[in-house]
This record gives sequence, structure tokens and C-alpha cells, in this order.
Amino acid sequence: MKHIILIGDGMADYPLEELKGKTPLQIAHIPNMDSIASNGVNGQLITIPPDMEPGSDVANMSIMGYNPQKYYTGRGPLEAASIGAEMEDDDVAFRCNLIFQDDGLLADFNADHISTEESSELIEMLNSKFGDYGKFYLGISYRNLFVSGDNETATLKSTPPHDIVGEPIKEYTLKPKNNKKAQIINRLMEESRKILENHPVNKKRVEKGKKPANMIWLWGQGPKPRMNTFFDKYGLKAATITGVDLIKGLGVYMGLTNVFVPGATGYYDTDYCGKAKYALKSLEGHDLVFIHVEAPDEAAHAGDVEEKIMAIERIDRRILGKLMDELPEYEDYSISILPDHPTPITIKTHVKDPVPYAMYSTKGGKDDVGAYDEFKAKHGSQGLKEGYKFISNLFRYSNP
Repeated sequence: MKHIILIGDGMADYPLEELKGKTPLQIAHIPNMDSIASNGVNGQLITIPPDMEPGSDVANMSIMGYNPQKYYTGRGPLEAASIGAEMEDDDVAFRCNLIFQDDGLLADFNADHISTEESSELIEMLNSKFGDYGKFYLGISYRNLFVSGDNETATLKSTPPHDIVGEPIKEYTLKPKNNKKAQIINRLMEESRKILENHPVNKKRVEKGKKPANMIWLWGQGPKPRMNTFFDKYGLKAATITGVDLIKGLGVYMGLTNVFVPGATGYYDTDYCGKAKYALKSLEGHDLVFIHVEAPDEAAHAGDVEEKIMAIERIDRRILGKLMDELPEYEDYSISILPDHPTPITIKTHVKDPVPYAMYSTKGGKDDVGAYDEFKAKHGSQGLKEGYKFISNLFRYSNP
């Protein structure tokens, strides 16, 4: 039995006035998702526990079969594992966004999607100036990393920058503000403005009409998590395909094979067809492949409903279509589709609402749901389940 789990990051949404009271999923042309829903079974998942923040890290950890309340330590260490940043037991890894601040406001959490090449020069400068604080590591685009040797910083409260676009920076720095460790990190972020503001990279960006990456934002920190491998836990060899470092980091800690796909960018321009091609190839040596696509989430953060609909349709046509054409070469297989969390266009950030899922297996049955969306899934035979139980439920369904 072979398994494919396709995750459209942030794909679920709320009804929108401009879509006449429908969601992007309901408007999008998604015949392949509808086929899985109508020929398989449907339900809802609670991927975010009530006491946790609705991040993609927590949500994807749930989908991959691990209870985040037990295993999650922070976003930073997941990305550290992905980019090969060495962490000692006492180290704490922070996600380091290169942001654009404008007159004290967090104006853009990704600095106009600064290129990795440009980021490398800024990260090099930060290391030369702030080496006494810790070490900065280059990631992809605006998504970078900072590792501190001070384990006391793990308990500070930080805020995801994509949640506070347009808000005053001083209100969302690390807390408690009277904590000496928080004051050190907050001072580091403030001093980064002096270093980055007049850097040649940013001067060139301004000349070209682009937003400069004129400040760092540190958040999502934590120590290394301790997890059993996916094989030890479920007895299957698995792989993951993604353009996002935190998902790759989850793969490292879970002992998954992180499959490199040329052109997998974690943005609108990701190579959808390439992800399908490499997933099918990976099934030759693996029992299960997770495919993660970031594009719908990026569109939702930008409040771009048209781009979100197009991203959903590309997932359906370019990834799911190819998978459904070629998976039948295996005698027995399953294929599942779901978001990790909703990212509503009207809010432009993640929420904790349950997500709809549909799964089809050559050995499983079907329910009465005729199409895939946030509302029809509520009537599916699988009901409402905790996210980390999804994998076990999939295996029971696929091997009755």
C-alpha cells in the first residue's frame, strides 16, 4: 500500500462577500479534489490544540502524526534542522525574518520577498556586527535563523510578524519587557535597523522601487525537540516534499527523507508539476509521501483572493491531476487532501478552526459527501478528530 498526503497550506477560508458568500475552495475549479471527496471519505481535523498558537509548524506536526502538545518546542529549531544549523542542548533557535519597518510600523513581514542572494549579504553583515549575541544562518528569502546559546530565552513570549503587519513594532517586541533576556534580544532587533538601513543591498532595492529589508524580527524560538522517528512510530518509510524550511525541519526530526525538487520555492511560482513528478518517483522507495504547498497561504497573507483561487486550482490540476493519473499503476494506494489550518483572506493570518479533509483508498469505502470544501466535510463519515490522529485513522481506513 502506497500513501500520498497533499497539504495545501492555509487553503481553507471563510465565506467572502466578493465571492457572493462562498469560499475560495467553493469557487475554485477542483475536479480532482471533488473526485477524492466523492469517491472516498471526509471529515474535519483539529490541527491546532486549544492552548497553542495556529502556526504551520504546530498544524503540520499534527497532520504528520505527532501530538504537538507533547513534541512541539518552537518553530526556530525546526528550521535549524532544515538548514543544517548545529544546535547544542542548551541552544535556542529563533526564526529571523528580514522585515521592512516604516516609521516604527511593521510594514512588510517579508521585505517584498527579498531574494536569498540579497539576504546572504545582510546575514553576513549581521554576523560581523552581532557575533557576541549568537549566530545568524541564511535560509531562503526572508526566512532566516538566529541561534543563541542562552536557554533562558526559550521562555520569552514572541509574536509572528505576519500577524502584526501595520502595527507599531514597540508593542510586540519580546515579553516580559522588564526581563533582562528580553531586553537583550529586543535591543538586538532595534540595533539591526542601524546596520541594515544603509546597507548597499537595501540602497539598491530602494532605487529599484522595492522595500528594503531594514530590520530583523526574532520569534518562534525554542530548543531542540526530542521525537521518535516516523518509522519507529508507524513502521513505514516516509518522505516529504516542500519548499519551506520548517516542514523540512520536521522531516529531519521525524527521520523522513526530504526530497529536493528544483523550483520548489514556497511561493506562488513554485513548480507544482515538479512536486508531483518527484512524489511519484519517491514512492518507489517509500511507503508514504507528504507533499506540502505553501502558495495558498502566501496569497491569503497578502489578502489576494484571486491568487489564492489560482493556487488552489494549480494544486488540483498540476499536482493532484498527475497523481491520480499515475497512482493506479500501484495495485493499492491512498491519497488524501487537506489544509494544515485556515488562513482567511479577511484576516490575513492563521486561525484555529478545524480543517476539511478527504481521503480515498483502493481498499476503503465512501460516504455521501459529493464535493470537497469546508462545509461539506462537516457531513462526512469521519466526523471531527484531533489532528495527530489523522495518520492512524488513514491507515485504519486504508487497511480495513
